[in-house]
Amino acid sequence: MTETVGTGNPATTRTNGKKKQTGGLTVRRVFTTEGVHPYDQVTWEKRDVVMTNWRDGTVNFEQRGVEFPDFWSVNATNIVTSKYFRGAVGSAQREQSLKQLIDRVVHAYVGAGREHGYFASPADAEVFEHELTWMLLHQVFSFNSPVWFNVGTTSRQQVSACFILAVDDTMESILNWYREEGLIFKGGSGAGLNLSRIRSSRELLSSGGTASGPVSFMRGADASAGTIKSGGATRRAAKMVVLDVDHPDVEEFVQTKAREEEKIKVLRDAGFDMDLSGSDITSVQYQNANNSVRVSDEFMQAVETQGEFGLRARMTGEVIDRVDAKKLFRTIAQAAWECADPGLQYDDTINDWHTCPESGRITASNPCSEYMHLDNSSCNLASLNLLKFATADGGFDAPLFAKAVELVITAMDISICFADFPTEAIGDTTRKFRQLGIGYANLGALLMALGHAYDSDGGRALAAAITSLMTGVSYRRSAELAAVVGPYEGYARNAEAHQRVMRKHAAANELVRTYHANDAAVRALATQEWKRGIELGEAGGWRNAQASVLAPTGTIGFMMDCDTTGIEPDFSLVKFKKLVGGGSMQIVNQTVPRALAALGYQGEQIEAIVEYIAQHGHVVDAPGLRQEHYEVFDCAVGERSIAPMGHVRMMAAVQPFLSGAISKTVNMPESATVEEVEEIYFQGWKYGLKALAIYRDNCKVGQPLSTGKKEKAEPEAEKVVEYRPVRKRLPKKRPSQTVSFTVGGAEGYLHAGSYPDDGLGEIFVKLGKQGSTLSGVMDAFSMSISVGLQHGIPLEFYVSKFSNLRFEPAGMTDDPDIRIATSVMDYLFRRLALDYLPYEKRSQLGIFTADERSAQVEANYGSAPATEPENVDIDALRSTVDSSAAEPARVAHSTAELVELNLGTASDAPLCMTCGTKMRPAGSCYACEGCGATSGCS
Repeated sequence: MTETVGTGNPATTRTNGKKKQTGGLTVRRVFTTEGVHPYDQVTWEKRDVVMTNWRDGTVNFEQRGVEFPDFWSVNATNIVTSKYFRGAVGSAQREQSLKQLIDRVVHAYVGAGREHGYFASPADAEVFEHELTWMLLHQVFSFNSPVWFNVGTTSRQQVSACFILAVDDTMESILNWYREEGLIFKGGSGAGLNLSRIRSSRELLSSGGTASGPVSFMRGADASAGTIKSGGATRRAAKMVVLDVDHPDVEEFVQTKAREEEKIKVLRDAGFDMDLSGSDITSVQYQNANNSVRVSDEFMQAVETQGEFGLRARMTGEVIDRVDAKKLFRTIAQAAWECADPGLQYDDTINDWHTCPESGRITASNPCSEYMHLDNSSCNLASLNLLKFATADGGFDAPLFAKAVELVITAMDISICFADFPTEAIGDTTRKFRQLGIGYANLGALLMALGHAYDSDGGRALAAAITSLMTGVSYRRSAELAAVVGPYEGYARNAEAHQRVMRKHAAANELVRTYHANDAAVRALATQEWKRGIELGEAGGWRNAQASVLAPTGTIGFMMDCDTTGIEPDFSLVKFKKLVGGGSMQIVNQTVPRALAALGYQGEQIEAIVEYIAQHGHVVDAPGLRQEHYEVFDCAVGERSIAPMGHVRMMAAVQPFLSGAISKTVNMPESATVEEVEEIYFQGWKYGLKALAIYRDNCKVGQPLSTGKKEKAEPEAEKVVEYRPVRKRLPKKRPSQTVSFTVGGAEGYLHAGSYPDDGLGEIFVKLGKQGSTLSGVMDAFSMSISVGLQHGIPLEFYVSKFSNLRFEPAGMTDDPDIRIATSVMDYLFRRLALDYLPYEKRSQLGIFTADERSAQVEANYGSAPATEPENVDIDALRSTVDSSAAEPARVAHSTAELVELNLGTASDAPLCMTCGTKMRPAGSCYACEGCGATSGCS
């Protein structure tokens, strides 16, 4: 294996009065073979991409005869074809092959590298082209989505997904904020900013009136974001709003979204449609942004000592109020507990690692919190697939990883030479500081494959060492680039600070405690890279003010066929896999047998454990699996889910080796307390994180699986049936309940009225728009059923007649007791049976609650025979049949839904607005594995 190196004695010229060294990089082959093009080393095949919305069966994308390597999954093929291929579908200009996509991007990068003097010779440029092509072809890394959208097309060459804006205390600046944010949202990206320069509502205007305060201006920005979203985007606008903890309006800011969540609950209970995409949710404010409070060390120390903290006027800086720090911290935690906002950003930690303090403080972040640098700046991202560097003998190939980082960081820097930016100010800052965001995906899968628990000292040590190596190599390459094409323009002013931060990274690397040969070898190489990089940088500077972040890697993670995104652990042990020609099946993650082999298990043992996981979805009581190995298979959700603090500890392990921060939300169970949220936020500060956000399951109304069970009305033990039917009318005042429901994407309401002591007496079903034919038919149907109930027709008669009727709309519901319905009628009468019929009658009809079904399963397993059935088909158990042929109660359309079917554990995530599939967490965002859509800025 050879390496990529810089020239030893570059010549020196002057450009625009500034010293610029030339000579170019000498690029040697790492992955490729001289004389053989990467495309000639793989087998290509033609595929048809037809993507449907599972809720209504409509085709939302179709392109036939696309060309991909045979080892690319169907899912990756679908996502890349639908998301990244350019040209009108059906036209001759439409891209038809992965070759065209990769060539479009790589040729643009290599061409810009040649033009700007990055390569020593044309031969070096060709080697660089082949190396990038090979890595992209083999899913070793991926650029972020804007690169695939724009580079090499007639569109503006925007390569960045992350932007930070600035707003000052003037009306002109505030209105310009609305304009710039709107332009960024229109392009499908996200932005963040800090509103703390805007004077508080306790301060006076120059005219003598009282200022509105930043929260009032947030309303306008939120409405703008929502309007742009509804004007054509398939996801909500991604934005971050930050306010400093010493701003006098901080408490109002903290409680904005919590108050709105209360409003959502009231409106929902009043019958309004308040789901995520509901028609009435637009009346609620502040829903298009993530909110974060910037806390200082001074504030956190006051929290720790239970002291007071001063709120400062924006214009004069004087303290205008003193508050109980502990009480304010509790208010922040309470709001986060109620609605997941605000998160925290730890200001002093962020700025202590700032390479360019002479050019301004870091005041904000991008929407997902991983990019943090100067105002009016941007960052382009790329992520490596860590599992590609796992070796057959259970090791991690650190030297190969270092070579890959070299190549990727070089390409990322080249992109700034030709990139376009949404505003002149952002373009100017980015070109002067050249911020990059290299990162990785598949960390969770790598740790499991190598036999490490995610929440373990060994797992954290390896993650820390890999992250240190990645950033160390990136900055070393940045120093080499500075010797060839010059340091970033802002370096001279910030040289001392930049060098100080490099030494901080190197010192943190020395503090990593290693536990195994793997992490020891990786850290040893990282130590060499930091030493070499600092020596080069102190001599000639660095090309980039920032090098690394950990982004969500949602869509590009699917493009690389990663099992896990960003820094996340494995989502679950079972996976939902699409098949060529349509359909899908359940498989046990391929990482599992690899991990079992790494732990020393033999072939037959591995087969038995995999068989057990296929049946149960977890490893508890798996045959032959030692209990001390259970933790290796702990996942984000399921029977053995990783504790919230385990996620925080992993973030803390890698944070000292990142230029930026980490996009990750710490999920907490619904039962978590406000005190536990406080502890998470407090420990985040103690651990030295830069940012932290939490999400408590079911804390938001607008979630597809948060509908609670209704209380059952006790029906009379025995109905009185007249020989001649007599109508028993309901009293004027009667108990009733309303259930909102969704069946296959159709939303409606079921209102049921009861006799005070005698069971169900009437129903009203709201489905379809007022005045429509469907609405009229449902009104007439409801009256007919109600009159029948009042004349003594038993409810169980209606249930037996109308349950299991099949017609559209049908499919997934938002009811945890009835996950799949074959029609609206099927859902309505099974819901009524659960609420109004006793267990004995329901059992005859085969209708049970989720808890009752779970109890039956446990009882069945407890009485099962001890002997295993003969002739077990391991492959059949490992990969179940096509879900389209499965029973309705077992239908799943994503891994998230599959986990719920296997484990009965709901993962709080929205449904994809494009294809209707339930999304998976990806950093602080969500990603759809059905079509690749994301809820954030990646």
